[in-house]
Amino acid sequence: MKANLSSEISLSHVSRHLYCPDDVLELSRVTRMEQARTTIYETARIGAAAVADHIAEQIRQRQEHNQRYVISLAPGRSTRDVFTELVRKHKEEGLSFKNVVFFDLYEYYPLADEAMGNHAQLRSLLLDQIDILPENVHTIPWNMKKEELISFCQDYERTIAKQGGLDFILLGIGRCGNIGFNEPGSSFNSTTRLVLMDNNSKEDAKNVFGSIDLVPVSTVTLGINSILQAQEIMLVAWGEHKSKIVCEAIERRYDPSCPASALQLHKNAQFVLDLGAASGLTRISTPWVVTSCEWDDQLIRRAVVWLCKQTGKPVLKLTNKDYNDYGLSELITRFESAYNCNIKVFNDLQHTITGWPGGKPNADDSNRPERAKPYPKDVLIFSPHPDDDVISMGGTFARLIKQGHNVHVAYETSGCIAVCDDEVVRFMDFLKGYEQLGLIKDEAVLRKYNEYMHFFQAEKIGDQDTREILDIKALIRRGEATAACRHMGLPTDHIHFLNLPFYETGTIKKGPLTEADSKIVRELLEQIRPHEMFVAGDLADPHGTHRVCLDAVLAALDDLKHTPAWDEWLKDCRIWMYRGAWMEWEVDLIEMAVPMSPEELRFKRNTILKHQSQMESAPFMGNDERLFWQRAEDRNHATAELYAQLGLANYEAIEAFVQYKMSK
Repeated sequence: MKANLSSEISLSHVSRHLYCPDDVLELSRVTRMEQARTTIYETARIGAAAVADHIAEQIRQRQEHNQRYVISLAPGRSTRDVFTELVRKHKEEGLSFKNVVFFDLYEYYPLADEAMGNHAQLRSLLLDQIDILPENVHTIPWNMKKEELISFCQDYERTIAKQGGLDFILLGIGRCGNIGFNEPGSSFNSTTRLVLMDNNSKEDAKNVFGSIDLVPVSTVTLGINSILQAQEIMLVAWGEHKSKIVCEAIERRYDPSCPASALQLHKNAQFVLDLGAASGLTRISTPWVVTSCEWDDQLIRRAVVWLCKQTGKPVLKLTNKDYNDYGLSELITRFESAYNCNIKVFNDLQHTITGWPGGKPNADDSNRPERAKPYPKDVLIFSPHPDDDVISMGGTFARLIKQGHNVHVAYETSGCIAVCDDEVVRFMDFLKGYEQLGLIKDEAVLRKYNEYMHFFQAEKIGDQDTREILDIKALIRRGEATAACRHMGLPTDHIHFLNLPFYETGTIKKGPLTEADSKIVRELLEQIRPHEMFVAGDLADPHGTHRVCLDAVLAALDDLKHTPAWDEWLKDCRIWMYRGAWMEWEVDLIEMAVPMSPEELRFKRNTILKHQSQMESAPFMGNDERLFWQRAEDRNHATAELYAQLGLANYEAIEAFVQYKMSK
């Protein structure tokens, strides 16, 4: 089973010379907006392997000269694959770490439980699986006394100096540009110290601790100056959700408001990125600004939309002068006039718009996103959580049902950890009242009510729910999803609750995707054999569940490609990706845009509101204070407004989709 196929999705064709230039001249040209050395790889997997190769090479070189290699490594999602590859090299290639001296980059303080700390993560992911000598591992105590903090920080700096300083530091980057736990505003002269965590850092750390209430108030971290003293620094970042802050750190002038920008001041620091994390850099996002382009339809559309934003004009009002003034004269040469280019892009955008997401029967479909036949279609919508379907594509969902298609929805996870205890109490109160009315006579109801109330009253922050309570929370989400589907007119026997095993850990930390997950998805696909599918392609999902659910679907499809199902139905199945509540597809990527009227948008809102447990009290709202229905409406309004600004029809709202194309 291929468990990480989502990492291979390349929505935009990026010319190789933009991220891997053939010569120094081209490198100088495409990177002229970048203030720090930057290396870009096609995928995170390739990038992580390259970083691990470099570390291994440095270790071996030091071994040849009987020298130590002094390092500090940051744990996290970005560095995890690097650690995995280093462990593999140790076990399969005999890479020894006996000459490596390790220093913690940071540690949460104070910690109630050592197992939740940074060093415990590092031990689990790397240190306990290699042959590093215990005396060469230097930690930041998680339980030191407050009065010891200042002297410890000073001693820690001296201990590093006694080892000859750090040879290498591997960093990740936080959402505000923090490196280690140096928050925005940290002085570039800062050394090891105690830092109070801001709300953004606490939100990031919540993924480790399971609840923001469990996140310690502070950390002890190497300062920015301490980091800059290292002989070599690598900062790794993978994924589209890191692209904005990565661009700020690399292309803007160094500033304490973005601590990672301090790496611009180091003579041997580099950012190591995949194409997703690099997508905000000028050479990737707007390459015509720095070099000549290999133009395709998508890049042409992106350039023209960008030009519209720069000039404030709709597509059909752009002139030759506009193209020349903004460095797009290549397009004038290619199309002979602005008019010809404008018409081409306008028609491309126009052809993305359809009121028939399942295809329009008895109509010419040559310029439509979805084919007309067969009609009606068997449609399967995959939803990672029990509400992503209506939040992300509720209008399209309802339209498919209304237009007579045979629609199924599959909820991939139970969503049980995203239900507050109060919701369980509310439903148990209802059952207790039902018993008090004499409508049922069962002492077990009252017994369970008292049992759960006692559990919640005795529960401490960080305690894990029992399996029974998790099942009740899953039942609440199942009921809400069923109510939403019923509101749209979907038969209940077309609702599938998959409960993929990777999710059912009872904690925010999920298990790995396995064959068991893929098999469940594969069996459903073979049962329904859809002509059209919708999957969550939200690669910027900050929680990761959407991406794992996408990987489960892609793994199942990849397995089916090697069976008779490929010739029977799969090769003709059209797959559309929608995005979740976090962001929308860029207009140059959109291949199907489904407009909604004010009434349809209101209907979508009412459908989302069926998910009552996910309103204000939902545990995982993220940093956005808006409710999910508000985020969805604002996003759909913004897409419609952008289409209107480009000179197309002015709709109330639009839901957008990108096609996923399977390779044979």
